Amino acid sequence: MKAAVVQQPGLLVVCEVPMPEVDDYHALCETLYAATCSGTDLHIIKGRFPFGVDYPTILGHESVGRVIKVGAKVRNIKVGDIISRVGTPSVGNYSSTWGGFAQFGLACDHWAARQDGRPREEWYGDRRQQVVPPDIDPAHATMIITWRETFSYITRMGVAAGNSLLVIGSGGNGLSFAAHAANLGCSSIVMIGNLHRRELSRAVGATDYFDYKTEALHTAVKEAYPEGFDFIIDAVGKKAVLNAALCHIKDGGTVGIYGVDDYGQCVLNPVNARGTFTYFNGGYDEAEVHEQIVAFMQQGKLDASFWLDLEKPFSLKEITEAFAAVEQRKLVKALVRICESPR
Repeated sequence: MKAAVVQQPGLLVVCEVPMPEVDDYHALCETLYAATCSGTDLHIIKGRFPFGVDYPTILGHESVGRVIKVGAKVRNIKVGDIISRVGTPSVGNYSSTWGGFAQFGLACDHWAARQDGRPREEWYGDRRQQVVPPDIDPAHATMIITWRETFSYITRMGVAAGNSLLVIGSGGNGLSFAAHAANLGCSSIVMIGNLHRRELSRAVGATDYFDYKTEALHTAVKEAYPEGFDFIIDAVGKKAVLNAALCHIKDGGTVGIYGVDDYGQCVLNPVNARGTFTYFNGGYDEAEVHEQIVAFMQQGKLDASFWLDLEKPFSLKEITEAFAAVEQRKLVKALVRICESPR
């Protein structure tokens, strides 16, 4: 099968890799679509992923596939089901950084594995693989992964109706945080990002926007919002970004770094804040919010067209062009059609 492989840092190619093997608790899926991630994927491509990568590696984690074959003990998913987060594991000489940009991938019947008493490490991580309702288009469903990650993070953080939120970063994750805050009923949702994302940010739920290149940026934000914010999320993760924004957190507020650009290198100086604040380090769990994200999509509260060009997906062989379009900020995220006839 064909897959997008990072052969070494800086070299992304499409090449032939071995098919994954299907065991008793797994289903073989034909991958329909996948979306690019400007955080994880680009860091892996550039050799900057902070958690280590064994190259060559099969890329991609925002993928959706259709079940075409099931293992002997699979009983909770069936042929024809659409599954989120499918991917090929390590095959042959290729490692897998989730393996979503491959023509075929696996989905685990983690429900059955748990019921049958299989060791937790065999199925727990695969809880991200969930059945997508048939009324949700598979191309749209690629956004489920980003939305689940960010919604789990923001709700675990404690963001709720009536709160004020400052989001730093206007990429796919930053825009997702704004959309979630709007759906949760936040009173003010302010973003700092690239000027050309201003209108898009308002379309997904932001109530105000500041160009990150604004002269005396934080003075401008202070003047507009002298009371500060209940929550601040840094969706970029560069060294000094959140530290510079600590002046906006209310006494008793909560801040968090979601982005990974300078993972492990960020420093916060508490005296920059107005008082006592909490640093959120609670992570996220995609599986715990899957049903809520599906409901938001079905209710029209999350619209993939603000993040993806659904009418002009890239083909797998155009994967380098897809990432180039994201890096050049022509797209928030790029949609990649993996199989030839996905619908």
